[in-house]
Amino acid sequence: QVQLVESGGDSVQAGGSLRLSCIASGFPVEEYTMAWFRQPPGKDREGVAAVDRDGRGKYAASVKDRFIISKDFAKNTLYLQMSSLKPEDTAMYYCAARRGRGQYYYPLTASLYTAWGQGTQVTVSS
Repeated sequence: QVQLVESGGDSVQAGGSLRLSCIASGFPVEEYTMAWFRQPPGKDREGVAAVDRDGRGKYAASVKDRFIISKDFAKNTLYLQMSSLKPEDTAMYYCAARRGRGQYYYPLTASLYTAWGQGTQVTVSS
């Protein structure tokens, strides 16, 4: 069955960098649209970045030019490279996936995704 396992979360100082990983099993990432969401304490889950089946990315305005989403087809893994981290990036980060609908299909709406990981915590201190 489809399974997603995140890792890479940590506590860092503002301005630092982290790379999150999401190992996928049960499906080939090149056939799926995938995304990263985050949920800050006491707030709703929000879309951070999404990538279509071919690897094209889309970003929330709050992370554009700081985060990069990518897929490694050989490792069947999704990544989120985060740089210039800010305290407001503190959240539980979740990997999500859904069968792709073709090029340029990469929504940032949580309800459109059918598979989710358990999350990895990112804490950024000032």
